[in-house]
Formats: sequence, structure tokens, C-alpha cells
Amino acid sequence: MPSNAQGYQGRILRVDLTTGKLWDETIDAATMRKFVGGIGLAAKILYDEVPPGVEWSDPENRFIVASGPLGGTAVNGSGTISFVTKGPLTNGATSTQANGYLGVYLRFNGYDAVVFQGASAHLVYLYLDEGKAELRDASQLADKDTWETQDAIGEELGRSESRLSVFSIGPAGENLVRFAAVAGDKGHVAGHNGPGAVMGAKKLKAIAATRSGDRRRVHHSSELTRAARAMREDGLKEPFSQKFKDWGTSCNFSGAVTQGILPVKNCTTNLFPEHEPFLGYNYRNRWQLKPTPCWACQMKHCHMVTITDGPYAGYVGEEPEYEQWAAWGPTVGVTDPAAAFVLANEVDRLGYETSEAGWVIGWVIECFEKGLFTEEQTDGLKMTWGNVEAIRAMLHKIARRQGFGNLLAEGVMRASQWIGGEAASFAIYTKKGASPRSHDHRAMWHEMLDTVTSNTGTIETGHMVRPEEFGIALNDHFSGEEVSTAVAKFKGRVMFEDCLGVCKFNLRSGLRYIADALNLVTGWDMDADEAMEVGRRTVNLLRAFNVRHGITPEVEVPSARYGSIPTDGPAKGRNIALEWESMLDNYYSLMGWDRKTGKPFPETLRRYGLDRQLADLW
Repeated sequence: MPSNAQGYQGRILRVDLTTGKLWDETIDAATMRKFVGGIGLAAKILYDEVPPGVEWSDPENRFIVASGPLGGTAVNGSGTISFVTKGPLTNGATSTQANGYLGVYLRFNGYDAVVFQGASAHLVYLYLDEGKAELRDASQLADKDTWETQDAIGEELGRSESRLSVFSIGPAGENLVRFAAVAGDKGHVAGHNGPGAVMGAKKLKAIAATRSGDRRRVHHSSELTRAARAMREDGLKEPFSQKFKDWGTSCNFSGAVTQGILPVKNCTTNLFPEHEPFLGYNYRNRWQLKPTPCWACQMKHCHMVTITDGPYAGYVGEEPEYEQWAAWGPTVGVTDPAAAFVLANEVDRLGYETSEAGWVIGWVIECFEKGLFTEEQTDGLKMTWGNVEAIRAMLHKIARRQGFGNLLAEGVMRASQWIGGEAASFAIYTKKGASPRSHDHRAMWHEMLDTVTSNTGTIETGHMVRPEEFGIALNDHFSGEEVSTAVAKFKGRVMFEDCLGVCKFNLRSGLRYIADALNLVTGWDMDADEAMEVGRRTVNLLRAFNVRHGITPEVEVPSARYGSIPTDGPAKGRNIALEWESMLDNYYSLMGWDRKTGKPFPETLRRYGLDRQLADLW
């Protein structure tokens, strides 16, 4: 039976940027069932084609853009796209997702994924239209930010924003800033572990796809709408889902203060009494909002916003998500939400991953305030808490590697290690090289463990949706044994979600509802157990990739400040360092990994059908 009859495309586009050659490649049905799509399929390609010795900036590195079988369907928020590569912060596997429309339009054009290899001699962009692909010259787009790039490509192609999705790099990516992101559709960003820098190394400025003739296939289309509705209704029962739907993710702010997980002034404190203006039901009543939902999404957390008062009146940008508010508000000492709004949008337009950028700037400010950096070192900028214009100027310098910005472009771990001394102890990062999301994980132990042991440069377990499905009861969030057990037991669900092409905010239902929708699209009979096997297979595949590329358990440690003891707030006095080694012992044991080398044991690899990895590692 042709693969298209199964509800997925079974087709990827290959792009050799060195030669300019493009060709199609089919994927057999067994491989699609085993890896599903998104990160699963991309992880297989990454492992198969990027051997040890290929660095992140090497032309032989792969840059993979993948949707999934639910992409572009009636399932809410099914416009998600995954970017998978070997990244510059950890020099290991990278997987990061963004929403919007590219995932949909990729599938409308008949592809599950695009795989880039080689490197162009000059800037180019990929154009997909009516199932055909071409590389176009992008020299005229050099140094343009991501919004300018989208407008310029739309004008060149004669396409309106509603008919064209453009994901691009800004100046940060072109200049190989290690935490450069890929940003698209004016407000959707995939950034963890520097995928924008990989695009920059390949001279790939953008990927543009039109809303052309629909080439998707859905096995049981008449029943999928029912299943999508059931998913949505069940998902809204999950705590916080209704709040997110009504007020966006900024509703996290008050809870973050109460729990002690809001990062304030580079984690020197957990107190932020100015948090209320950052809540959606406060600023949304002040400013002008226009809804800009992603594909088939009924959540109300995406808007184009015009500031209508104060010194930034008239500024137009995309409504920040929680992590942007946290990075450009409390992390850098900004108490005015309008100023944080402007900084968050500058970061998106320049093409940064917002959390790493926030930790970099927060570290610089703390060092400056404590007299470790002088105004001469910071190129005449007074880097003090809340100095919005100095922060804004420094972000532009980093994006173009100018002056002090050239050092900061290496990311907070490398910059702090180069500076050394007392300043190095203030930096927040995992010793693999990436920084955490914009939370204070000293009061969120499960996410610190997840982040530090992750194979992708960001969380893998994430927020535990329906933990009862996995027999998880995390009663004490400061118990090393309970936390490490919960992270291991839940591991795999988020990876399975990232195979599907759907936003996580729309996957808060029970796993059986998600599997039901997948089966209606593909014609499979996958149950919740097999879905978890797909997720855990992907986790172990990425772990094997990283082990082969030299990442060992010795770097699965938080930096001194990241793993320090909070001095105030709800988590005051809690010391994760006392339990760190025992947490790792328990986690590794439950995952079926060798504590000394990090390798998945042979029986673990056999369980998930990873025979090639067994031969490579053992």
C-alpha cells in the first residue's frame, strides 16, 4: 500500500546547500511507525548521518525541519515544527519546537521533513510552493531581522502573511551567536541550543512555504473532528489549561512568585513584588490586542499588541509568553511590563533564544553592579538592573559580535569561564553548555534534574501532564528520591508529543485520547504503551548520539549559582547539592543507563529496537 494512504507523507526533501541539488526521498511504513515523525524521525536521521567528529558548524552536520502525522489536521494547534541538529552550546543533539504555520504548510506541500546538508557559499533561502522546492538567493536579506526578512520574502514572492510562512535567522544567526534562534510568523521561536547558528553556518537565511494545495492524507477524516474535540475537552480539565486559554501564559507569574520559581535579578533573590502588572488580565486591559492564533488553535495566548501608553506608545510586537516576560522583566531587573515587552520583541527580531539571552544579560548586570565589570569593558554601557536602553544596545552588539558583545555571543558558560574569578560563580548554566528555561529551578527540582540530564539542550520530561497515568505521586518536591523517580517514570511522553506536530498546550489530555487521534490519521492501532515506547526510543537514541559525541555524566551538573541555596522566598535554605549524586544514581538506574559512562545498557537498547546503537556503543 502506498505510504500516503497511511495518513503521513512518507516523503522528505533533501537539500544539499553546497551543490544546490534538491531531491525527494521516501520513507517506508515500518520506519514511520517506529519513529512516527517530528523529533523521532529527525533523531534517526541525525544519528545515522552525523558521526562523531562532525562539529556543529561543519557542513556535514544536518539541519532537520520536521512536522508530524497530526500536523495540519483538525487537532488543535497542529502547526508545530521541530528543528533538530547538533547544536553549538552543548555540541550535542538539539531539538526545539515552534508553532505557527510552517509545520502545516510543509505537509500541505507533501513533506514530513526537510533535511539540509552542506553549506552554501552565500546566503540562500528555501522556497516551497505547490509541492515544488527551490533555493533562492538571499544576499539582499543580509543583516535583516526576522520580521524584516519575512516582509521582504513576502514582497518578493507576492504572498500575503496569511498565505506564507517564513522562518528565518536574524543577525544573531548570521554571526554565529551560539544561542541564535530560528524565528517565524512574527512571534514563534525555536531557540534552545542554537539552531539559528547552525543555519548561519550553512548560509541558510530562511525557509518559506506557501499555503498551497493540500497534499495531506487522513485515514479516517470524518472521525478525526470528534477525536480532536474529545482531546480538547479532556485537556481543559488539566490544571492551568483554562487559565492559559483565557489569559495566556503570563498567568504563571503570580504562581511562580508563590512557589519561588520566578528568576529575579540573576537568581540573587526570589522576591518580586512588582509582578502583578505582568499578568495578562492587567496589561491586556491597557493595550490594543489583535488575536493571531496558530493553526486550528483555540487558546488565546497569541496576539499582536500595540502599546498605547507611556514612553513606548505606538510600539507594535507579539505578546510575550511567560518565559519572555520572566527573562526581560525580573531576571534583568525590569519592573515595567512595557519595557519588558519591547526587549522581548527585540530579542525575537534579532534572532535569539530568549532564556539564554536573559541569563547572559542578567550575569553581566550582576557583575557590573558588583564592580567586576567596568563601563569601559562594557563599551560605555551602564549595565545596571532595569536599564532598558543599555540592555537593548548590548543585545544589538551581541547579535553582530561587536566589542564586548563578541564574548557574550559565546553564551553564559563560555563567557563566564573566559572571564574567570568571582564573576564565573554568578553564571547560570548546565555544565553541558546550555542554560535552563527562564525559571528558578532551585525551587523546581524536577525541572533542574530534567534540564541537566537532558539530551537536547532543554527539558525532556517537562510539565507532568496526568502523572497518575504513570503511577507518579510527587508529594514532596524537595525529595531527591521522589523527584528523580518521577522524572524517569514520565520520561518519554513529551518526546512522543514532539513526534506529532502539535503544540504542547493542546496535548494536555490523557495519552489515550492522543493515541486515538493519531490512529484515525494514520490507520494504526497504537495504544498508550506503544506511544510511550516511541518516546522512550527517541530519548535513548538521542542519549546514544550524545555519548558517541563525547558527552559524559561528568557534565550533568548545574553551575554553582544554578545549583545554589536560595537565600529568601518559599524555597529558602533548600539545598539540592546535598542530594544531587543520589538523584542521578536513582535516575540512571530507572532509565537503564550505565552510571559511569552514560550509555544505555544493552538490554535497554534491545528493548527499544536500537540494534545499531547497541553495536556502536557496546
